[in-house]
Amino acid sequence: MMAAHSPDPREDVPSPAGAATRDAVEPRVASEGCGSPGGHNPQPRNPLHGVTLEAMLVALVDHHGWDGLGERVPVRCFNLDPSVSSSLRFLRKTPWARAKVEGLYLATQRAQQRKSRQR
Repeated sequence: MMAAHSPDPREDVPSPAGAATRDAVEPRVASEGCGSPGGHNPQPRNPLHGVTLEAMLVALVDHHGWDGLGERVPVRCFNLDPSVSSSLRFLRKTPWARAKVEGLYLATQRAQQRKSRQR
């Protein structure tokens, strides 16, 4: 006669409320190509797709300088002892300021494209 299999005692114990599930700890990763068929760009009409906030900020500082950026988007992190790291921290926490920076970046890019076409 075979011995009965005793279940693992941990299987019967419910997880504590608020405990992370395996999916929350190990999120599933989408397949190659951002989950879109054919691997094409899923946001072809979004000019900001793939551009990091840091890249936008560095491009704006290169183009306008900190003083010019502070005039166009009046926030303290651009006017008082500005740095990329402090500005990124502020912009990630402040949606209205980030929207202004993104808008200024797009306007600057459009102006540069118009200028290059005129040559």
